[in-house]
Amino acid sequence: MQDKTLNVAIGGDHAGFSLKERIREFLTSAGHQVTDYGPDSDASADYPDQVHPLAAGLSAGKHDFGIIMCGSGNGVSMTANKYPDIRAALSWKPEIARLGRAHNNANVLALPARFISEEDALEAVQLFLHTAFEGGRHQNRVNKIRSGMTGFIG
Repeated sequence: MQDKTLNVAIGGDHAGFSLKERIREFLTSAGHQVTDYGPDSDASADYPDQVHPLAAGLSAGKHDFGIIMCGSGNGVSMTANKYPDIRAALSWKPEIARLGRAHNNANVLALPARFISEEDALEAVQLFLHTAFEGGRHQNRVNKIRSGMTGFIG
């Protein structure tokens, strides 16, 4: 990605609250616009309540990227990936985040807050936002994520 200001949506659940707050600070200090879908504390929160509006906003073009987190990262990524235009990449290492962008054109970074260090999470965010999709042979595969399912359902 270019060195432009991005509109990044963030959200998750109580397990990811502290990490979300740290990522919000990191993004705003880098000059990016952040839309925080919550939660607003570490009190118990259901991740779908934050991820559904975040994914809908991203699908509607209100944001450039999304960053979501919960304890394992699984619940938030499963929820986000229900939306046809969302490709959430569950990333427990910075290199996985980079590959999610480069090879899968991911537009949402899903982080496992209980299984990733803050340092690795911030590096993953940095790589995710500054890695371009390689296209080429990967574009055909990305196209099949959505359209390829029609022959397998029913």
